[in-house]
Amino acid sequence: MLIPHPLLGPRDAGEFTYLGDATLLDRPDWQSETAPQEFYDYVYTRENPPGVHRELWYHEYGDRSWIVVTRNVSTHEILGAELAQDVAKNKGTV
Repeated sequence: MLIPHPLLGPRDAGEFTYLGDATLLDRPDWQSETAPQEFYDYVYTRENPPGVHRELWYHEYGDRSWIVVTRNVSTHEILGAELAQDVAKNKGTV
């Protein structure tokens, strides 16, 4: 599988480490009154429906960047990729 790195172009998936769902970028507010439940859900509650997902990938054997890959997990088709730092700056787009 080739991952379209936003800076380096197509790279083999073997260069990357998969972290999981990109919603991990949306950490709960630790000062919230409901923080314990929010963090429980953040850590342990995951949905895994078929179709398009946004995932975090770490370019471990490359430039060590984090990227968000939009991928159809049913077909493995990659629809796009962007730097995770850009996604984090534009919160609400994950």
